Amino acid sequence: MTVTVKPYATEWPGFFDRISHELRAALAEVPIVAIEHVGSTSVPGLAAKPTIDVDVIVRREAVPDAIRALEAAGYTHRGNLGLVDREAFLAPEDGVPRHVYVCVEGTLQVRAHVAVRDALRADAGLRNRYAAVKTALADDPSMDIDRYIAGKSEVLQEVLAVSALTDDEKRELYELNTGT
Repeated sequence: MTVTVKPYATEWPGFFDRISHELRAALAEVPIVAIEHVGSTSVPGLAAKPTIDVDVIVRREAVPDAIRALEAAGYTHRGNLGLVDREAFLAPEDGVPRHVYVCVEGTLQVRAHVAVRDALRADAGLRNRYAAVKTALADDPSMDIDRYIAGKSEVLQEVLAVSALTDDEKRELYELNTGT
């Protein structure tokens, strides 16, 4: 399966707003800390795979209730996909393509998603370098998602380096991303 990267689309924030509204309705009985638009579609001007990434942030004790509520709303629970404190969901195919994750409040992955988003929003040069790498990778017709993710690693480390994360958090993410 090839990877598709498109120029920034001004409708992406509106798509997120609609998804967020739907998620709040589905999770009406679950105490939500926040619903964050993360990933490349959350950065104005950044080319991206046209899929909205959403972190539903809850306290640890609310995770089981959030899983049940999203399943009742038609989402398919996929487990943590190897990341502790993050539960992934396959969205119903009746709306905007999206990746939805229930994440435990305060975890490094949540802080990293927000920090990367904010760093890219703040630095046009870095945003443009990241977009160029993503676009070049996607232009390879034989590109698959695993090679795409690996190919972005170096520029993503540049983004993390200028993010608001602590040095220890940056080191931990580097080790997670590189397997060292």
